Amino acid sequence: MAASAASRELFTEGVRAVLHTWPVLQISVDNGFGGVYGQQKADWMVDVVQQYFHDNADLQQCEVEDFIAELMDQEFDTVVDDGSLPQVSFSLLQLFSQWKQGALQQLQHTINTLTQKKSQRSKVTAPPKESDEESDEDETQVMECDSSTPSVSRTHPPPPPPQDEEDGWTVVRKKK
Repeated sequence: MAASAASRELFTEGVRAVLHTWPVLQISVDNGFGGVYGQQKADWMVDVVQQYFHDNADLQQCEVEDFIAELMDQEFDTVVDDGSLPQVSFSLLQLFSQWKQGALQQLQHTINTLTQKKSQRSKVTAPPKESDEESDEDETQVMECDSSTPSVSRTHPPPPPPQDEEDGWTVVRKKK
């Protein structure tokens, strides 16, 4: 029963769910660590990992960790040292064990749980950058303030004093 094509596809979906919800792989793909074909490499990685399980009997967790770490290093130039590799390896071993035992309903439930976590993923974005004009103006101000020669005229008025807000924070506003 466990050898049928449909159940093998279910295991592949499980591997996909584990790897695609893994933050390290998500970050690597999102930031282009795998190059322009990062998403294709992530999809390829699913096939390679599931084939690795089928080709090797009685895998140990450390073997799975080493294999995935090597793939991440070679394909995404990423060294995984955040402590998540043992968790990912354990999840994959657990899915494979469920598949081997023929517990396909339990396997499907695990996949559904992981897929729900993926849909709840939030996107991390960088803060907006200042325009070049503003940063040049700030640099000029700094150079004028740090100047050791006395200046007769000032091009910019002195900044207003900081204001204390209700919650105790000091707000520093940009001058216009």
